[in-house]
Amino acid sequence: MSAHSSLDTLIDAHSTNDLRIRALDPLPAPATMLAELPLSDRSAELVERSRGEVRDVVHGTDDRLLVIVGPCSVHDPAAALDYARRLAPLAQELADDLVVVMRVYFEKPRTTVGWKGLINDPGMDESFDVNRGLRLAREVLLGVLDEGVPAACEFLEPTSPQYIADAVSWGAIGARNPESQVHRQLASGLSMPIGFKNATDGDVQAAVDGCVTAAAEHTFFGIDADGRAAAVATTGNPDCHVILRGGRSGPNFDDASVADALDVVGAADLGRRLVIDASHGNSGKSHVRQAEVVREIAGSVAAGNHGISGIMMESFLVAGAQKPAPSGLVYGQSVTDACIDWDTTAELLTELAAASRARRA
Repeated sequence: MSAHSSLDTLIDAHSTNDLRIRALDPLPAPATMLAELPLSDRSAELVERSRGEVRDVVHGTDDRLLVIVGPCSVHDPAAALDYARRLAPLAQELADDLVVVMRVYFEKPRTTVGWKGLINDPGMDESFDVNRGLRLAREVLLGVLDEGVPAACEFLEPTSPQYIADAVSWGAIGARNPESQVHRQLASGLSMPIGFKNATDGDVQAAVDGCVTAAAEHTFFGIDADGRAAAVATTGNPDCHVILRGGRSGPNFDDASVADALDVVGAADLGRRLVIDASHGNSGKSHVRQAEVVREIAGSVAAGNHGISGIMMESFLVAGAQKPAPSGLVYGQSVTDACIDWDTTAELLTELAAASRARRA
């Protein structure tokens, strides 16, 4: 037997593929899940209206302040809907001055390893029942909308938006991904305004470049509504904007840092407006410090800083954070980053509304 024929015998067609794949579990087609859990006409109208309001704020044609507020991540659907029920009347009361969108995050990027969010592991028990997680995520979004509150999500997996994006009014590309071609392409085809966070090292240019790239047309690999592999062609997203969230170089919510960032944003013809995340690198992930940061940003807004179009806050029913676990958790407390409690959140929203009024005056 020749060396060549021996090699052919040793290399089977299946032995070179999927060598590190433990399982391939089919998911329902997006169209199937959307048909089973449809968006009501009332909720669709809310999504459409709130997307328009967010778009107007980030472009400066609406002088209100955008506030993205809610849990760092959703792990308990009941607690998330409890939060939405509390937020709804306050958001309505402050609607003359604030555009409030609830943070309803299901996907959590990790620096190394850890719980990746409700979609990936809904039981927090490493069973990784993604099918159940997708369904739960959509049910939560529909429940939040039923309360009359628009929803915000971070988009991480490139296919998950097919299952939930129709119910989302604002989206984010996280600090680990502003330079990712996959996420820039994804943002170019999403139907809502998208915020690009500065990179984890604090680089604002990465977020600016992400916005510029996402505004262009792209063609890339994806799936269609029936779950089939498809070449996705987009028209580009003109509603992308920069989010300052601090980084390894330190916080960047102070007036000098905001002014520097606005210069970078303006140089790219994106308009001199941006959103500030009061958590993460801007507060050292301390919920106590985060509340202080919110008040400092409110002071800048009240003093007339029109470059600040919005603010992000991590807030839940109970202050602080706990470790993820399948049972025995404190109701309404975050299992990822530490969050501000509800009572403090209500106070801060009222103060932000006053700051918005003062800026208008």
